[in-house]
Amino acid sequence: MTVSSKVDLVGVGLNATDTLIPLSNFPARGSKVEYTGSSILPGGQVASTVVACQHWGLKTRYVGKLGDDHAAELHLEAFEKAGVETQILTVPGGISPQSLILVDGGGERTVLCRRDERLSLAPSDLRREWITTARALHVDGYDTAAATLAARWAREAGIPVIADLDELYPGVEDLIRSIDYLIVSRDFPCRLMAESDLETALRQMQRRYGSTLAAATLGEEGVLAWDGRSFSHAPAYDVRVVDTTGAGDIFHAGFIHALLQGWPLQRQLDFACAAAALNCTAAGARGNIQTVENIEHLMTTGARHRDVYCITSPD
Repeated sequence: MTVSSKVDLVGVGLNATDTLIPLSNFPARGSKVEYTGSSILPGGQVASTVVACQHWGLKTRYVGKLGDDHAAELHLEAFEKAGVETQILTVPGGISPQSLILVDGGGERTVLCRRDERLSLAPSDLRREWITTARALHVDGYDTAAATLAARWAREAGIPVIADLDELYPGVEDLIRSIDYLIVSRDFPCRLMAESDLETALRQMQRRYGSTLAAATLGEEGVLAWDGRSFSHAPAYDVRVVDTTGAGDIFHAGFIHALLQGWPLQRQLDFACAAAALNCTAAGARGNIQTVENIEHLMTTGARHRDVYCITSPD
């Protein structure tokens, strides 16, 4: 597993094979529901983020584990087609991560996950040069100890670390201490800080762990970010939603792309929102990764959801 050269982004984290099942309505408990078809597509938080960044012209590397099954072949083909360098450990007899995704008529998805414990990424699986030959590191925190080690290596090398977190995994606080751009799900800050108000929780989270930015993605309400001095808010773009699978993954990809371009924070957030919105107009975690030009066109001409978020002054 040689490292060919320096890359713009290295991602350490989840991949998954998504089985998408579109439904008119989410099933009621105890009901029997017919469906007309399904699609098997590559996905996973970090894997999808890396592929999107590669699509936009960044040079990328993905680090993770797969089994030796058909799902692994699907992932490897997708990475190769995209041009992503892979450092993937294969587990003989292992079952690659799988997700069953129910998508209702409004495009909202419900995810059922299956993961083989043998495919957990351990710190001993990593090599320092996989991390330190990149301009940025992206992690999701699922294999927390491995993500923490990668983040520490990146921090020591002066490489910015971006995180996509949605669960309070054991040991996640050690990981957060090495995160520069902490972009999490809506309820994560409140759960972590035991604080009901999101603005207060974001300020507390950024102050406690010393991140450059603490942000929460808010669905149709977009994203709210605190940089230690002020809040920035970007409402989501109003598009015809087919499937929200992968919206957060592509949001993170958009943010990383914009960050590495050196754009101002508000433009970073707007670009990320636009990239995520366009991806939601087709099925799958990577269903509609658009060109940079098309994303910027939506930023210029697209309607946005009403800005209902009221930002208060810090204490």
